[in-house]
Amino acid sequence: MKEFDVAGLHCYDTGETGRLPLIYHHGTPNIGSPPAPLFADGDRLGLRWIGYDRPGYGGSAPAPGRDVASGATYTARIADELGLDRFAVLGHSGGGPHALACAALLPERVTAAVSISGLAPFGAAGLDWFAGMASPASLRAATAGRAVKEAYEAAPTETDPGFIAADWAALDGAWGWFGQVVGPAMAGGPAAAVDDDLAYVTPWGFDPARITVPALLVHGGLDTCVPSSHSTWLAAHLPGSELRISPAQGHISILTTAAVPALEWIVARTADYYGA
Repeated sequence: MKEFDVAGLHCYDTGETGRLPLIYHHGTPNIGSPPAPLFADGDRLGLRWIGYDRPGYGGSAPAPGRDVASGATYTARIADELGLDRFAVLGHSGGGPHALACAALLPERVTAAVSISGLAPFGAAGLDWFAGMASPASLRAATAGRAVKEAYEAAPTETDPGFIAADWAALDGAWGWFGQVVGPAMAGGPAAAVDDDLAYVTPWGFDPARITVPALLVHGGLDTCVPSSHSTWLAAHLPGSELRISPAQGHISILTTAAVPALEWIVARTADYYGA
């Protein structure tokens, strides 16, 4: 894995030229190293993995006040540095909205976009945003502003992430990989996660309904970190998008059954996009 820096962003690239570039958007709190459990299937499908630490995480400089739309700006910078005209995007959890930002704001460059276990915009009409969340206190604090959110992080009242048994089982297996990206993110303190959560609950800086590139929304029906109602709402508001709900899966376990089919969907939709 090659690592490099671009305009204050610490980036990752598996580096295979001639493959379809897939830019990965990480969750909260993670660093942006792409998901190693998917590398073998990525090789089979001809994918080149690229990722980056969002500002404040890992080796990336902080950018307090960043919104979700900034993910498209950062992605474009990285793609420019690597000489990539076109690429696909995939985000998990908090990375989902950032992948959708790329689809909305870089339609001439994004070939396909996937959001797995992703959030819908805060305040979305017709969506009870917190309903079904096992541990909403941290995000609720963010709705009260930076000072309240920072005070909450100094003395959190909830520590249960809301994982179901299937999530813990996934973390005991290949997806124990998350330990490699969560630990370094948390070692840097809570500031980057504060910036993430504030971005999720304030205006995103783009309208998901404007997305015209192929978009896939994937969610576990038993997810209590980000309930599947978020992806259901997004699917109803993204013209031409596809929704896949796995009834027995949670926030992490969804990756064990749905991530590889999502990669296959990206490859198929990209071929369609190019007219192949």
